[in-house]
Amino acid sequence: MTSEDAPRAARNPRRELVEKQILDQATRLFAEKGFASTTLQDIAEATGLTRPALYHYVANKDELLSRLVSESTETPAAVLHEINEQSELSPTEKLRRMATAIVLNQAVTADRFKLIVRSEADLPEDISRTYQQSRRHVLKEFVTVIEKGIRAGEMRPVDPRTTALGIIGMLNWVVWWHQPGDPDSDRAVANQLADMAIRTVAQDGTEPPVPEGPERAIALIRQDLDYLERILAKE
Repeated sequence: MTSEDAPRAARNPRRELVEKQILDQATRLFAEKGFASTTLQDIAEATGLTRPALYHYVANKDELLSRLVSESTETPAAVLHEINEQSELSPTEKLRRMATAIVLNQAVTADRFKLIVRSEADLPEDISRTYQQSRRHVLKEFVTVIEKGIRAGEMRPVDPRTTALGIIGMLNWVVWWHQPGDPDSDRAVANQLADMAIRTVAQDGTEPPVPEGPERAIALIRQDLDYLERILAKE
């Protein structure tokens, strides 16, 4: 056996298949019943295993939940950071790609996201810390790109944190109304929500962006006055 064959020989396709089935069934049960109300016996029966057999693959519910939370929250944060580090992209293009990435990720992890939301209050302390830390990382990446967009004059001087929270909420909500599984449909929804995220912060396209400073503040006041005049004219 060569050194190249060793890793291949060490893999156990049967074990990998069973572990995937266990994670899939745990995801479904946690999402349906909540973490606290789901037992290892429930997971064993759903997977077609006896409870003693299940212990060959997982020690307890916390271990299962930890793996699910890690895969569902830490991976998106890392993807967003990678996009934010691409210096050749403008802040607007970064925001577009970040929003698209979040929606496409939600399309393939919808059940896991739902279970985390439903079980948030019951998460063990160490898993809850991981989850909260990943959420902060996601928020930080969106705040960063919005701040850069404001400084570059591409985005309106909104409150970056409030705006980031609003955009993230809109993107995450897709799990509750979109039926995933069709790649073309998933991509179309992702593109539309990304466009909506950009319109949330974009400058009025009728005028060239004004750099941050007093001139920009005056320009925004003028925009508000123009809007007020249009409203009053309709009354």
